[in-house]
Amino acid sequence: MKKIFFIIAFISFSLHSFAQEIDNKFKPIPAKDATKKEVVPPKEAAPKENPPAPIEKPAPLQVNPDELFKDQNLYKPEANVEGIFYRRNQFLGNFNTTAVTSTIMYRDAAFVDGDKVKVYLNDKVIEPEVFLTGDFKSVKINLVKGINKIDIEALNEGFASPNTAEFKVYDDKGQVISSSEWNVGTGYKAVIVLVKE
Repeated sequence: MKKIFFIIAFISFSLHSFAQEIDNKFKPIPAKDATKKEVVPPKEAAPKENPPAPIEKPAPLQVNPDELFKDQNLYKPEANVEGIFYRRNQFLGNFNTTAVTSTIMYRDAAFVDGDKVKVYLNDKVIEPEVFLTGDFKSVKINLVKGINKIDIEALNEGFASPNTAEFKVYDDKGQVISSSEWNVGTGYKAVIVLVKE
């Protein structure tokens, strides 16, 4: 009986202590101040919708390299050799110009190892064999209205593969139209297209 009394007394004492802890944590919510007014945010105007931009017509004189390199009479097909990435043709871009003439300058971009190239303008040979040295060599071409496709074919790979070259294309005012490098294997071509407007 003493045990039951002791347990009831212990539970009563615990509940009384717990109730006091709960009472101490209570904080009343202050009453709303009647002098302060609620601030209503201004209404935002819906953003104006711009009409969709007109679809631009694709430039009719741009050359698509995927279509260009399909002509196996002019371009050697890509060699599927794992780990060798230079046995393919390389497209160096389409560029618009208003120039009457253009100058193409080229040289060996790496170790001078006997690289030779052939230069074409619209599939006609304009330089049959050029030895690439450390100094720039150049050829001046008259641009025709429309597409002027310049192909530079690697005639060999010198002592160190691949055929590497740096080239620059200038307009008739001496402004650079394009500047790049190519790495191609023997028989493959680097192609740049100048579109005279």
